[in-house]
Amino acid sequence: MQSDIHHSGLKDAKAANESSPSATSFPAPNRLARRSFLRNIGIGAALLAPGAALLSSSVKALAKNGNEREKNTLTRGDVAILQLLAAAELIETDLWQQYNELGGVNAPDSGYKAGLVILDGDQPQYIADNTDDEISHGAFLNAYLKSKGEQEVDLSHFATLAPSQVSFVPQTGRLTNLKQLTVDTSWWTRYRGIRNPDFGATFPNAVPSLHSGQHTAIPRSNAELGDPNNPSDHVKAIAFTAGFHFGFIEQGGTSLYATLAQKVTSLEVLRILLSIGGSEIMHFQTWQDKAGNATPLTDFDPINHSTVTFKDLTTGQPETLQANLIMPEPCEFISPNLPACAIIRPTGPGQLDARGAINSFIEDGLFRGQSETFLRLIDSLARAADAADREIDD
Repeated sequence: MQSDIHHSGLKDAKAANESSPSATSFPAPNRLARRSFLRNIGIGAALLAPGAALLSSSVKALAKNGNEREKNTLTRGDVAILQLLAAAELIETDLWQQYNELGGVNAPDSGYKAGLVILDGDQPQYIADNTDDEISHGAFLNAYLKSKGEQEVDLSHFATLAPSQVSFVPQTGRLTNLKQLTVDTSWWTRYRGIRNPDFGATFPNAVPSLHSGQHTAIPRSNAELGDPNNPSDHVKAIAFTAGFHFGFIEQGGTSLYATLAQKVTSLEVLRILLSIGGSEIMHFQTWQDKAGNATPLTDFDPINHSTVTFKDLTTGQPETLQANLIMPEPCEFISPNLPACAIIRPTGPGQLDARGAINSFIEDGLFRGQSETFLRLIDSLARAADAADREIDD
């Protein structure tokens, strides 16, 4: 019998990848277990053994680039990395399409859209552009996999979550849930601080109340669209939640691509990761420049029974909160004995690598209400990507 995971998640799955997982329970939105996972379900074909070693020199890397095998086939590790990234881009596409429907440049005027414009007058255009970028990333990665004779990733079978009930929103199933988020805003203080999570540093949340309880980042019904000329604090709170969520999502992609790029074998695949990863950095830089323009307010959500408070981050704040400090502060890198350096962080294993990124999505509430089969599929793809390692010819 074919596994539901391979039948639904990977196009044209090969018989060698077939297996039958047991019904393991993962209580959302808790982190998926990392050590016992393989013992509980049989997805061994989805996980790849690490390669032998890193390339020993740039000369060997350049020579390998001209090899016929390099041109026509990929290592199993590179395939696993590309499949995980394709899945991540499909997930991002789904959430950005929801934001675009309600707040993009072509969305009808509303109080929610006006709340987004408080963050920046061009916010609707940025949302539309970010959506288009994620669509292009997912389509390219799947097409590239297909061109190499590898399985594409298809998550459409899992698009079962209810959309916003706003009247002009298409009533089609979604992969992600933007109505019950618990948003980690520590990325804000991380990039304004002088420490590096790769060295064990932790950071406080810029908006602590967003990291407690559940919060909606989109209007759930017409009643929450609001007056475009005078949005209420409740509607603005939804828009400001979205603003900080934008930054959370894109900082994850920024670190994920930089982390996985260190594992690939093919120089062409490296080029892909560096090029798409650079786009993710541009997204993140945009959103972290805008989120801090949220105006002070406190709002109670009667549906999620949660309260959020936004403070003025534009004046009178320490450097770790100051809104206009959008360039990364220099921090530890490689060794504490080396000078501080302004960098993307984290980029080390066990942080925002494949499993780290997926678990951050789970903790965010993005997959609240998703099936156990979906969670198993995404975790298996993440494990395979993290198990990949750069290979060298004997």
